[in-house]
Amino acid sequence: MEPTPEQSPHHAYPDHWEADVVLRDGGTARIRPITTDDAERLVSFYEQVSDESKYYRFFAPYPRLSDRDVHRFTHHDYVDRVGLAVTIGGEFIGTVRYDRIDDTGRPASAPADEAEVAFLVQDAHQGRGVASALLEHIAAVARERGIRRFAAEVLPANNKMIKVFRDGGYTQRRSFEDGSVHLTLDLEPTEKSLAVQRGREQRAEARSVQRLLAPGSVAVIGTGRTPGGVGRTVLRNLLAAGYTGRAYAVNRAFDEGPATLDGVPAHRSLGEIDEQVDLAVIAVPAHRVPEAVADCGEHGVQGLVVLSAGYAERGAEGRELQRELVRQARSYGMRIIGPNAFGIINTAETVRLNASLAPESPARGRIGLFTQSGAIGIALLSGLHRRGAGLSSFISAGNRADVSGNDFLQYSFEDPDTDVALLYLESLGNPRKFTRLARRTAAVKPVVVVKGARHSGTNPPGHAVPVSRIPDTTVSALMRQAGVIRVDTVTEMVDAGLLLAGQPLPAGPRVAILGNSESLGLLTYDACLAEGLRPRPPIDLTTAASPQDFRDALAEALADGTCDAVIVTAIPWVGENGEAETGDGQVLAEALTKAVAGGSAKPVAVVHVEIGGLAEALAAASSTAAPRPRTVTPAAQTRAATPARARTAGPAEPREATTAPAAPATPEAATGPEATTTPEAATGPGATTTPGATTTPEAATGPEAPTRPGRIPAYPAAERAVRALAEAVKYAQWRRQAAVPGKIPEFLDDTIDEAGAAALIEAQLTTAPDPRGRPLSHDEARGLLGHYGIDVRPTLPAPDPEAAVAAAARLGYPVALKTTAPHLRHRADLGGVRLDVADEEALRRAYGELTDLLGKPAELLPVVQAMAPRGVDTVVRASIDAAAGAILSFGLAGAPSELLGDTAHRLVPATDRDAAELIRSIRAAPVLFGWRGSAPVDTAALEELLLRLSRLVDDHPEVVSVALEPVVVAPQGLTVLGASVRLAPPPARSDVGPRRLPNY
Repeated sequence: MEPTPEQSPHHAYPDHWEADVVLRDGGTARIRPITTDDAERLVSFYEQVSDESKYYRFFAPYPRLSDRDVHRFTHHDYVDRVGLAVTIGGEFIGTVRYDRIDDTGRPASAPADEAEVAFLVQDAHQGRGVASALLEHIAAVARERGIRRFAAEVLPANNKMIKVFRDGGYTQRRSFEDGSVHLTLDLEPTEKSLAVQRGREQRAEARSVQRLLAPGSVAVIGTGRTPGGVGRTVLRNLLAAGYTGRAYAVNRAFDEGPATLDGVPAHRSLGEIDEQVDLAVIAVPAHRVPEAVADCGEHGVQGLVVLSAGYAERGAEGRELQRELVRQARSYGMRIIGPNAFGIINTAETVRLNASLAPESPARGRIGLFTQSGAIGIALLSGLHRRGAGLSSFISAGNRADVSGNDFLQYSFEDPDTDVALLYLESLGNPRKFTRLARRTAAVKPVVVVKGARHSGTNPPGHAVPVSRIPDTTVSALMRQAGVIRVDTVTEMVDAGLLLAGQPLPAGPRVAILGNSESLGLLTYDACLAEGLRPRPPIDLTTAASPQDFRDALAEALADGTCDAVIVTAIPWVGENGEAETGDGQVLAEALTKAVAGGSAKPVAVVHVEIGGLAEALAAASSTAAPRPRTVTPAAQTRAATPARARTAGPAEPREATTAPAAPATPEAATGPEATTTPEAATGPGATTTPGATTTPEAATGPEAPTRPGRIPAYPAAERAVRALAEAVKYAQWRRQAAVPGKIPEFLDDTIDEAGAAALIEAQLTTAPDPRGRPLSHDEARGLLGHYGIDVRPTLPAPDPEAAVAAAARLGYPVALKTTAPHLRHRADLGGVRLDVADEEALRRAYGELTDLLGKPAELLPVVQAMAPRGVDTVVRASIDAAAGAILSFGLAGAPSELLGDTAHRLVPATDRDAAELIRSIRAAPVLFGWRGSAPVDTAALEELLLRLSRLVDDHPEVVSVALEPVVVAPQGLTVLGASVRLAPPPARSDVGPRRLPNY
């Protein structure tokens, strides 16, 4: 909304204060500054507020606003006097204002840093979190304008408002004066206020998705009168799934008067429907969508699924249509899935919603699925259905104009029907938020992600998201740091999802392999080694093995304390006539299921080759539905009672690793409030030991406790089963570690001068203002790093031999002579470095050789530096990526990191655990720990350096790039020989500040 000429001319309308927010009940609203154009809206709003609320606001009966009041409340300078309004459908539902005051409580201007604040919320919208959202936004505005404290007078009976202030998480003081409660809030964000804000965000966004997935009534707008077409197809699928709510068909082309279509009421518009519609599925041409959205908004629809195409995928004109669609829907408080969406599914027994183009609703299961691609969604639904797996929920977001993968994570985090979240993403609109949400969700249930457009940088149509400059391998490493299981293909995602949803997490990497094929067992053994697992020698049951032999061998393996998981390999039995018999899948599935039911909580996977019906039988045997009857051949019945001799095949058992497998998660980590499943949740597939959840004793023994084991996943290839198991092992290890978070050592606080560094940074950016930033000189970089306890060995310029000799005399022999020209920097292989120069004669000789070989001193920029103790040359870097945020990187200097890309990465701020893992996760890490008889280096000193650099970048976002190269790590201590630092105005961050929905 633009300001009018009457608005204060020296303070422009702050459009960056405008924001769409999700309220507590999942609806949306818009927060914006109040302008002089809002006089009528303000009066109308005030007339709808109860007398009691007016009394609480003004401490006296105040039935109407005077003209003077209206003028005062709509005219602001946006600095000392600010008013914000919350709007739905263009009308006010709540307001807040502050007035800057001095120490006596009188109106003031800067530098006064206190303001009086007052709220008013329409009674019909109280309890929706309107005042809490307004407090977050007005506090951010006040901080931007130099206000540090809010003062408020509240009547003691106004408990709702007192609670808003109390629950905000800000530091506050309270006193009782003259019959009212006087509150003072310090506006500096605290850990508590941030936690409160994020908790509200999580609950609101989860609720907004839940409203879409569990509507009490659905209207399909654009339902054709003849069979076929998108709208009619969705209505048919909705009814075929057994939707438990009320369904309506809407099409303005219907005849007037009462009518039905496919057995449901048919109407020309939503206004003809007697009840409120919760969800509208829009399947009309794009040019008619605005009319449909307006009809929905005017009649209280809570959410939209827009299947219509013709938006951002069609170019610039479509992109603007898409943005206008989002603006229009949000103005009415509605969220959107789409446009160009495939639809949504919720298999909960109380909902049974299939508002999608999928002809067959998937079975009920424990997997939640989100995809940005309709085509990928179709493939995933088909693949899961083919393998007998069920879903809890499904969202195909299409162009993802509003509801995103972040919203799905918020929902999945607290959805009791979802044990595993699968996401196909083509972009991360808010990567920092995604990482935060994924880390929290992964702490209680697995999150499996396939990232499309890894190399092309393609974004969803109509999106303007930050483009990452970091390699995809770095993105993968950062995801894994957050506990995300990153896989490359949708097939791998399904493979991992089936195992994680149906089986318990492994306690370690030790794998038992058993089966009736020696060759298939050896292939599985090799695959385990390739994935970093520790397989036991395969147990060959021989081709004569019966299902009973499989059951006995599996039960024995599950009882064996030296293994953490079991892979069963199976090939068809060969009949007496020499032909393979494939009808034994049912019998073998029952045998394996019975073995698992009586064994310990270890994951089991099956690798089979052409055993007909085995995968389906395993799915049926462990589902909540009765398995289909299958015909068993007499030969199969005979083999079921005939034991076979087992023998060990393949290589000898590998030597145990020197470190014991990680301990199981602590009881505290496994029994948090989010980790407990209800008895109802425990009845689904895979409920025996659900990843990310524990079952209460009541749930385990009550009438609804599961009577079947978790679903045993079956794979057609050993590599696929092993890869899924390896992902589960790595995830389980991350879960155990995440149960006890890393820390930032307290000793850092005693040796860090944060204020001194801030002053230096401010001086540098003020002296040479440049939006692109500026690099620091060697001495400036040394000074900044020194404030954080990072000592960089000094260098002295050597423009000629005499200067080099003088520098060496000052530093003391032995010295190093090296070039600092950009094309030769850190390139010892090109001859630009001379080490261990012992005296003046050697120095002059080295100087001459250097200039003769590489060029004139003015081109080489030679320097002299005192020698450091011998050690391993490493490189430590920190940088700000536009998409991923602050990243800390480590590798060995030279070819390992530059040529082979052997570099590890962690997000900032890094903990002590992050630093330890960082140096151990590169492939060349053994060089640091005494490889081939060399002396181990001081990794503790290296970890401390990483923590100090992480703290510097985290404390000062203006430090956009730091490179410490080389860092020579000796057996005792380390030496930083070179440092480069770049400063720039801090980049905008989308993960801080008050809650707001993104605007794509």
